[in-house]
Parts: sequence; structure tokens; C-alpha cells
Amino acid sequence: MKRLVTVVTGGSRGIGAATCRRLAEEGHDVVVNYVRDADAAEKVAEDVRAAGARAVTARADTSDEADVERLFEVAERELGPLTGLVNNAAVTGPLGRFTEVGTDTLRRVVDVNVIGTLLCTRRAAQLMTPRGEGVIVNISSGAATLGSPGEYVHYAATKAAVDALTLGLSKELGPDGIRVNAVAPGLIDTEMHAAMGAPDRVRDMAGSIPLRRAGQAEEIAAAVAWLMSPDASYTTGTVLRVAGGR
Repeated sequence: MKRLVTVVTGGSRGIGAATCRRLAEEGHDVVVNYVRDADAAEKVAEDVRAAGARAVTARADTSDEADVERLFEVAERELGPLTGLVNNAAVTGPLGRFTEVGTDTLRRVVDVNVIGTLLCTRRAAQLMTPRGEGVIVNISSGAATLGSPGEYVHYAATKAAVDALTLGLSKELGPDGIRVNAVAPGLIDTEMHAAMGAPDRVRDMAGSIPLRRAGQAEEIAAAVAWLMSPDASYTTGTVLRVAGGR
């Protein structure tokens, strides 16, 4: 029986780590991509193995083309032919008004969230197209349609680009047997909020969500797993919003 082999970018923490664990439960061998925290990535890989799947960790800055090439080389050399990609790696920069965002932050957010997603998706598609099958799931954000004024308009703009990529590429790659979808999380309880300088953001914003709570990373992982499963075999070009009604 052919193994499922999936690369998860930004897989060492948060939504990425939860996705690695859930996909392992669904029978995927997983490449846990990370940039800095090798120990955290290895812990996720151990959890994947404990679920009965194979795992390797791979350091790569997804905005760097050479790193991306190495990432997919590791995947195919260590685990076998690629069948799936989850584009999860993303950065926001500090919260604040757009007029006060530094140019370095703007460039880094675009480099990781847009260029990184494009580079990884292109390489995955190059590998999948000759084989006539594959699944790509992009992690977008509810911010893509809300705009996130006063918080991170630049981040929202990059996620709108991810949505456009999802739609266009689903139509382009559909005849090749490759499905392309996205999940758009809302307010999710991960360490990203503290990293952007707002450790209390989840608590402060929960009341503005119709379901009156933040989501959990595992709830996003479940949506990713469904989109990658045979149950979603007729689903492509879809941005699945998992945002508590917001």
C-alpha cells in the first residue's frame, strides 16, 4: 500500500504541530519543517512516530529557494514520493497601525507568507503533476476578509494573496489530479499572540466571537485533515473558514 507523505511547513508549534499530530493519526508520514527550534520539531516528530507514522525534521526558511529545494529533497529521500503539502509557515510582525510598520517587517511578512507559500507550492506541484495526484492545503486566515485594521493589515493582505493562489491553482492543477484548498482560522489560542506582543489577546477578544471563545489548534488540524482525506475528494478551490462565526 502506498504511503501518504506530507510536508508541513512551520510544523514545530501551534497549528503546524497540531496538524502534524493529526495527520499522523490519519496515516500520513510527516516532514516536520522548522526554522529555529530543532528540539520542538523533534518533539513533534516523536509524537508522530508514537502515532505509528514515520517522521523526519527538516530545517528550512521557506522564503529561501535553496532551502525549499532541500526541504523537498529530504522529504522524498527519507520518506518517499510526496503526496501532500500543508503551507502553514507564517509570520505577523508586531501588532499595530499600518503606518507604523517598519519596512523590514513588511518585507519579512511578504517573504514568508507569500513568497514562501509560492515557492513550496511550486515545488510540490512540480513533483506531484507527473504522478497525477496530490493534495495541497494552505493555511490562510479570517484576516484575509476582515482586513485586521489596527492590528496587521499587511498580514491580512498576504493571506488574501494565499486565497487567490488557492483559487487559481485549484483550477490550473485540477486536470492534473491535484486538489488545492485552504483553511482560514479565526482567533486561535496559540503562542503566536505572545510573539506579536499581545499575550492577553485571546482572552481580550474571545467575547467578540459568536461562539464566545478562541479556537484550538487541534480544531484547525481537523479541518486540514479532512481536506487532505478521501472524504474531500471532490473539494478543491475552497477556503474553509474555521473561525467561530466571525
